[in-house]
Amino acid sequence: MSSEPPPGSGGPPEDDLFRKQPPPGQGSGSPYDAPGGGGQPPPYGGDPYGGGQHPTDPLAGMPPLADSGRRTLARIIDLILVGIVVWLLTWAFNVHEYDVNGNNLSYTKSFAQSLIAAVLYIGYDTYLISRSGQTLGKKWLGMRVANLDNGSTPSVQTTLIRSAVLWIPFAFCCACIWTAISGGWSYFDRPYKQGLHDKAAKTVVVSIS
Repeated sequence: MSSEPPPGSGGPPEDDLFRKQPPPGQGSGSPYDAPGGGGQPPPYGGDPYGGGQHPTDPLAGMPPLADSGRRTLARIIDLILVGIVVWLLTWAFNVHEYDVNGNNLSYTKSFAQSLIAAVLYIGYDTYLISRSGQTLGKKWLGMRVANLDNGSTPSVQTTLIRSAVLWIPFAFCCACIWTAISGGWSYFDRPYKQGLHDKAAKTVVVSIS
């Protein structure tokens, strides 16, 4: 029986420039593999290098993890860029709503506006990150998204999971609160500085500048 993976399995291409090539005799370096093959993750909050560069450290061979402050700035840039498009489309298709209460006129988002925002933000992240690991904000600030286990550019499926976790709550219920929680998680997460969307997709953000 052939040992080749089935077509369309979603794995990173072999010619991915960012894919790590572990030395012979070492595993994939997944953080979910123990040194002895027991499948136990490293202690949360512990030193990922174990006092020295551990042979199964998933960060070995990768650029340093990106600073959380720069990640936040890149996210703000992306929010502004896509937000402008969302605003233009919602006005062009007249999907905004007005609420009149006495002498007060207030603007509220409609479901259609939320749907447009979700589709555009998810599409923006998924398309760009699955191609190069970078949104425009990340590219301008010298960062990229990488698979934690091998450093390669995430597949479309992986990026779609990452984008959906980040943007669906943002568009439909929690707006900037969810973005702050999900992205802000990287400020406190150890040892991989992952946001909640990174944890869902098993990705990290690394610096390339």
